[in-house]
Amino acid sequence: MKNNTNKTQTNNPMHGVKLIDILEHLVQEYGWKELGLEVNINCFKNDPSIKSSLKFLRKTPWARDKVEQLYLKSIKQ
Repeated sequence: MKNNTNKTQTNNPMHGVKLIDILEHLVQEYGWKELGLEVNINCFKNDPSIKSSLKFLRKTPWARDKVEQLYLKSIKQ
């Protein structure tokens, strides 16, 4: 039996995109200050860094979801 995951993932813009790539894109697109306004989480507002943000987002599904939604919005524009 053939695996159909490739077919179902071809239209998924998040397929194969790593969290670090999403975060780096958003920081470049918005900057930390604007990112903190778009997604109201402390790791974007107080002494932000990629490392601390990744750590927080990996263990906080609701925040990661918001970041992924912002990423999708930014790549559609």
